[in-house]
Amino acid sequence: MVLPLVLLVVAACAVLAGWALVFVVRDRAVILRQLWGAAVIEALVLVQAVVLGVLGATGTAPSDPVLLWGYLVTTLVILPVAALWAFAERSRWSSVVLVVAALTVAFLEMRMWQIWNA
Repeated sequence: MVLPLVLLVVAACAVLAGWALVFVVRDRAVILRQLWGAAVIEALVLVQAVVLGVLGATGTAPSDPVLLWGYLVTTLVILPVAALWAFAERSRWSSVVLVVAALTVAFLEMRMWQIWNA
């Protein structure tokens, strides 16, 4: 894994979570720009998946590749599901869902970094 990419994803997740948390406090639903922010994070995670695939194919492999790829697939699923949920739920709770999803992706990223360096 490439540390700058991990840090970029974690930072983007923190910004999105903070932005959504402001909406929770103001009792507002998620807006389309926040969902676009989630899409940008999803694109970064897809880039990370490609990087991990290339690193794995060239011989640099983590100590537990099954666990790492499991975390990566889970990370790729969380934001789209949260975005669909937030789009369907037009209340304050859509913002709560986005906060939880963004923080979960950030923590999964850090866990993947730990697995890679184990």
